[in-house]
Amino acid sequence: MRVLLSTYGSRGDVEPMVALAVRLRELGAQVRVCAPPDEDFTRRLAEVGVPMVPIGQSVRAAGAPLSSDLSRHATELIARQFDAVTAVAAAAAGCDALVATGMMPVVAGVRSVAENLGIRYGYVTFHQLTLPSPHRPPLAYPGRPFPPDVDPIPGLDINALFVAALNTYRASIGLSPVDDVRDYVRDYVIGDRPWLATDPTLDPWQETPDFDVVQTGAWILPDARPLPADLAAFLKAGAPPVFVGFGSMPMHVSADVARVAIEAIRAQGRRVLVGRGWADLTLIDDRDDCFVVGEVNQQALFARVAAVVHHGGAGTTTTATRAGVPQVVIPQAADQPYWAGRVAALGIGAAHDGSIPSIESLSAALGTALSPETRTRATAVADTIRTDGATVAATLLFDALSRETVSA
Repeated sequence: MRVLLSTYGSRGDVEPMVALAVRLRELGAQVRVCAPPDEDFTRRLAEVGVPMVPIGQSVRAAGAPLSSDLSRHATELIARQFDAVTAVAAAAAGCDALVATGMMPVVAGVRSVAENLGIRYGYVTFHQLTLPSPHRPPLAYPGRPFPPDVDPIPGLDINALFVAALNTYRASIGLSPVDDVRDYVRDYVIGDRPWLATDPTLDPWQETPDFDVVQTGAWILPDARPLPADLAAFLKAGAPPVFVGFGSMPMHVSADVARVAIEAIRAQGRRVLVGRGWADLTLIDDRDDCFVVGEVNQQALFARVAAVVHHGGAGTTTTATRAGVPQVVIPQAADQPYWAGRVAALGIGAAHDGSIPSIESLSAALGTALSPETRTRATAVADTIRTDGATVAATLLFDALSRETVSA
């Protein structure tokens, strides 16, 4: 049984696929992961021994691929994905299933690949905003907000943006053109039984009549890596610090964010732990109450800090919630305002108003997050977070493929 997992996006898009790959392999499947060639992703997949097929260009080097010229970037993204998948044609042709996630133009291309090969296809999302629902507006593309009365179905805007690019590459592999990308996304890319790999407490899904959404729980792989010795020494040397980091977000937040965060945290009488991340955050002075870290085991780290200040990525939000640590979410883009709202609604932290913090605004948010009430609530919610999402998804896919093998 051979499975190809495909994703194009940041660390939050890649890490869950790592978890699924490991669980599928434990069940006996052969798994490969298509992912951008960023060093972080290459190293992570090598750590767990899962073969990686590099696709497209570095996400970190590319910055925000859907910012200024969406139509041009759609063409480029689909081209990269087709080039990558066709470059491993022998492996892809022998696969029994293809599971895809990431940026919609890329996933549309991957769906066409599965269609061409005649293999099982599955779509997964790590937040519900890409799924059609009458209960909320869809996720809009940057610079293209939806009007207030828009029909709440994702894909409405992508028809004009992506139809030419998608059809060019469908024609190149002998497939008929798509008339309406909106219908194609709804009926074939998302499909009638998509996976929602999020925790039901953090991301409660409201049933709709048109889709049989399978909410598996978040796909998380336990991390047993020890914390670096110098970090462990810093943690041991005083009271738990407040962690601040923006993960794999390039610095769309103010370049002054490190100074603002450090001063706001110090104003609360707390030590500071700065996560360098893709924004290359660093310290502002040589005082011994601050420490900077690179890539570390966040599952272990978050359990030892007083609060986490972050951008609101699905993975970081889930990890902090599981750790029972209060959060301040400073959302930057895409689904991050949604996660900020969920953190506030659950009472496990504060949603910062806007993407650029000031010392005053962050201090106010930290005041909420560091209160005893928020700490108590964060501890309680942590006990409700599921840890078996990747196992659930792997078992569903493995059992389905096994039944097809038996009936063939």
